Amino acid sequence: QVDLVESGGGLVQAGGSLRLSCAASGRSVTTRAMGWFRQPPGKEREFVASVNDNGNMRLYGDSVKSRFTISRDTAENTIYLQMNSLKPEDTAVYFCAQAKNLFINVSNSTDEYSAWGQGTQVTVSS
Repeated sequence: QVDLVESGGGLVQAGGSLRLSCAASGRSVTTRAMGWFRQPPGKEREFVASVNDNGNMRLYGDSVKSRFTISRDTAENTIYLQMNSLKPEDTAVYFCAQAKNLFINVSNSTDEYSAWGQGTQVTVSS
């Protein structure tokens, strides 16, 4: 079983940047795909980014492509989400997740992930 703890959220002005962290314990981030999702107020959870177990493949949601970057530090067993050029519509609770089995490559489906963190709030002011 893996435990995931997100951090790094906060309040930022439009155009600014934030870096979110997701520290994993109990299972390595190199054993399964990892993902970031977000849930805006009053809306469903949506896909942001995913990285596969080898770290050589990444997938991004259309709304964040070219602005957000997913990365990982295997020594720290942590994944990151670098968010640049933030917009008010990026306001959401951001969650990290680990895929439910090792056969899943990058994935944009919440159904493919079984372990979730508690989330971190990101608020972008206009």
